Amino acid sequence: MEQTHTAQGGTTAGPGAQRRVLVVEDDQTIMDAIATRLRAEGFLVQTAGDGPSAVDTAEAWQPDLLILDIMLPGFDGLEVCRRVQAQRPVPVLMLTARDDETDMLVGLGVGADDYMTKPFSMRELAARVHVLLRRVERAALAAATPRSGILRLGELEIDHAQRRVRVRSEDVHLTPTEFDLLVCLANTPRAVLSREQLLAEVWDWADASGTRTVDSHIKALRRKIGAERIRTVHGVGYALETPTP
Repeated sequence: MEQTHTAQGGTTAGPGAQRRVLVVEDDQTIMDAIATRLRAEGFLVQTAGDGPSAVDTAEAWQPDLLILDIMLPGFDGLEVCRRVQAQRPVPVLMLTARDDETDMLVGLGVGADDYMTKPFSMRELAARVHVLLRRVERAALAAATPRSGILRLGELEIDHAQRRVRVRSEDVHLTPTEFDLLVCLANTPRAVLSREQLLAEVWDWADASGTRTVDSHIKALRRKIGAERIRTVHGVGYALETPTP
């Protein structure tokens, strides 16, 4: 059964003013709590309680960001993510009740940009929403003022202007977050960056509780560009491996 509501306010001044967020969650209490917090941040919010209504609302309302629970009636959040991303690219923050790495990796694989495991604080969720929207703005700015040239690290090519990545001349599809993470590592090849550094640079998030987000995105990135290209330094962080000169 569809559960869709529209925020009639949205007049609060602030960093979230006039940005649209669609919250897809079948638990009414959690849905209401998220919607209330985001409206207080100045966002326009709509909600949906099942897969089909989420896809329909996303198509009709064109949100700037999607907060999406994995477990939904109708069809699950992974299918919602696939269908919405097929309509138009939109940043997705995935919610999961299980601390299951497989769910997280599958979610990232179908186009999610970030994930949070329940229970979570509304303060952190609001911060993640702001971070994702800022990343979209930075990407748009980078596309409008592209850096010249293509960074080549052996068989890995990073095209900043087009935000494209190739391995052995074959295109590799990365989510916006994966691309930003790869660029962060590529800016200082072979240098080890801590999880906290990557979290601050890519997610603009300084809370160490989010470092597992980094780990899951690294795993997703390895699956796409090759596991051997990203070295783990246990207890420290990660480094992008490059051919020896």
